[in-house]
Amino acid sequence: MSEARRKAAPSRARQKKHWALRVLGWLAALFFLGVIGAAATFFIGYQTTDIPDPNKAFQTNTTTVYYADGKTELGTFFEQNRRTVPLAKIPKTVQDAVVAAEDRTFWTNPGISPSGMARAAFNIARGQQLQGGSTITQQYVKIMYLTQERNLSRKFSELFIATKLSRQTDKKEILEGYLNTIYFGEGAYGVAAAGDAYFSEPDPARLTVDEAAFLATVLNNPSYFDPDKPEAQKRILERYRYVLDGMRQTGTISDATYAKSSKKLPPLDKKDRGGRYAGTKGFLLDMARKELERLGIPDDEISGGGLRVVTTFDFGLQSKAVAAGVKRLPKKKNDLHVGIASVKPGTGELVAMYGGPDFLKNQLNWATLRARPGSSFKPFAVAAALKDGRDLYDVYQGDSPIEVQGQELGNEFNRDYGDVTLLKATEQSVNTAFYDLVDNQMENGPAKLVDAAEAAGIPKTQALERGRNNPATVLGPDPYASPVEMANAYATFAAGGMYAPVHTIKTVKTAAGTMRWNAADKLKPTQMIDKEVAKLVNYALQDVVQKGTGEDAKELGRPVAGKTGTAGGVAVEHRAEFAKEGDDCKDCTDTLTSWWTGYTPELSTSVLYRAGKTGESDLDPYSSDPAFFGGNWPVKTWLAYMEPALAGQAETEFDEPDPDSIKNTPTFTPTQTPTSLPTQTPTQTPTNKPTNKPTQTPTNTPTKTRPTKTRETPTWPTIPTGEPTETNTPQTPGNQGPGSQ
Repeated sequence: MSEARRKAAPSRARQKKHWALRVLGWLAALFFLGVIGAAATFFIGYQTTDIPDPNKAFQTNTTTVYYADGKTELGTFFEQNRRTVPLAKIPKTVQDAVVAAEDRTFWTNPGISPSGMARAAFNIARGQQLQGGSTITQQYVKIMYLTQERNLSRKFSELFIATKLSRQTDKKEILEGYLNTIYFGEGAYGVAAAGDAYFSEPDPARLTVDEAAFLATVLNNPSYFDPDKPEAQKRILERYRYVLDGMRQTGTISDATYAKSSKKLPPLDKKDRGGRYAGTKGFLLDMARKELERLGIPDDEISGGGLRVVTTFDFGLQSKAVAAGVKRLPKKKNDLHVGIASVKPGTGELVAMYGGPDFLKNQLNWATLRARPGSSFKPFAVAAALKDGRDLYDVYQGDSPIEVQGQELGNEFNRDYGDVTLLKATEQSVNTAFYDLVDNQMENGPAKLVDAAEAAGIPKTQALERGRNNPATVLGPDPYASPVEMANAYATFAAGGMYAPVHTIKTVKTAAGTMRWNAADKLKPTQMIDKEVAKLVNYALQDVVQKGTGEDAKELGRPVAGKTGTAGGVAVEHRAEFAKEGDDCKDCTDTLTSWWTGYTPELSTSVLYRAGKTGESDLDPYSSDPAFFGGNWPVKTWLAYMEPALAGQAETEFDEPDPDSIKNTPTFTPTQTPTSLPTQTPTQTPTNKPTNKPTQTPTNTPTKTRPTKTRETPTWPTIPTGEPTETNTPQTPGNQGPGSQ
């Protein structure tokens, strides 16, 4: 190698190193320029930002809730309750509890939190909602000096004002203002109002350590830490212990006090809700408020942000639903409950709901609490079968019993129907035919049934997911759905398979008129069930009305489709008795739920009957029929609502399915007709019913005695449901009592 070439190599290496150093230099220069620029920007912002006059007239603005027309007022969420007290009258335990919960460096920080600023910047970069107002000073500034708008400009103003306020104002003054203005939930602004709201103690000086820690817990997010929500109990206790631990670390409480107080939450002594929730409309307001929370609107803004909320509830239809729920009931009414929900197909709008007579007397909403659906679940099996390539004229076993996974499952009253088509099985709600379809004939039938139910709109729950491996899923032994959810799922069929999420909020506007939420833009219908499948389901469910278990619904005088459903089990008043005797009640089946969900192309409405304080008592004593059938009182109540609801509207036909799919091509002839009917067959049959129709369809004609109801299948293992009204309820999947009705 030449001398010249040997000398050239080091030159290139030095050149590369030279360029690397230059790049590093430029990066360092850019970094320092960024730091200087940021500092300069903050300094300029700090110098040019003045602390505005405090909002001395601070008060919440009424949030008004309207019916669907946007004009008729449903109610308000204005719940302002505030009383100012000087810091000297707020004990140190209360002050320290709030500091431990919200800002442990409050007494030493400059009014802002660098980590909070970094978190806010990170959220902005990810396109998420602005957060990071973590210091007490920043929160106080947001309340007293700024609006609730969450944008970058407001965030910078908050930082500048908080920094300047912290330098110019005594920390004790800031804490006093904060403790008298922060929202604690329950309409309470300030610690004095909060103590009164949660513990009926208006004097902060008399709050215990436990009570002070609890108030400091809920103020962080009153909706998320709402003690009225069962699902919030664990997270409330965890944060409550976090607050107590902070108090221990600062020396406010001893280790012994922490050990004693952290065991459980203090007992609440809450005041009754205001009269604005009285009567039936309280259920509507409560449901609307919960949906606003799910939309991410802060609790204090819901209570006092001056929002204009338009719901989906139709004033006229709501009045008709209330009238039906109050007036069209059996004569015996004590502890009898009815839930009514009505949904507009294709939109998901809940236009009417009856959850009970008075929200203030009983907050259990019978239209939103889930219950055993019984045979109301069979339409989803029809949809699953059709999707699986089967048709309405495939033949299944209608005799009772049928063997499934080594278990004998049967029809109501052990009736035999012979071989039946899927269409006939749906019409007469033949249990064994559906067991044959789902468990014997379809591969992974229960799972396909669950898929169809969820596609239609039944929420995905643990109980429903367990049904993927349960041979009794077709009769819905667990609390899978509420009337609201069932009405919306059937509305999917009515809309040709188009699913839309059920909702109660149409629009939300701020006090300034800015659109905060618009359901029409956010909740778009989706084709979840094949259109032809939906048409065939509608066709089959119209047969239920024309000549099946829901025949009385023909009185509506227009095209109607629907399905009855009753679910059996052991009533709550009988469980202890049989458990004590070691008897699993194989010779008895109480009726626990009774359904009728019927729909037209314009409206889908579900009616559910339950009994007892928890909804787990026997329904049968309320009816003179062999059982509290879905085709009787639920249909009557449904008609009492639907007839006036659709009065004056043009009659609309369901879309016809492909003619080839509804031709009765099989050549078989059923070999048996229903047998073993109860001897107390109703004596009065409407004249428009076919004379050769099986007489098991219930009517309201009293019978002198009831036939003995027998359990056709063994008891299956108990499965906890997690529902508030399903405490330790024995599950009997194979036997739904009068499940075929």
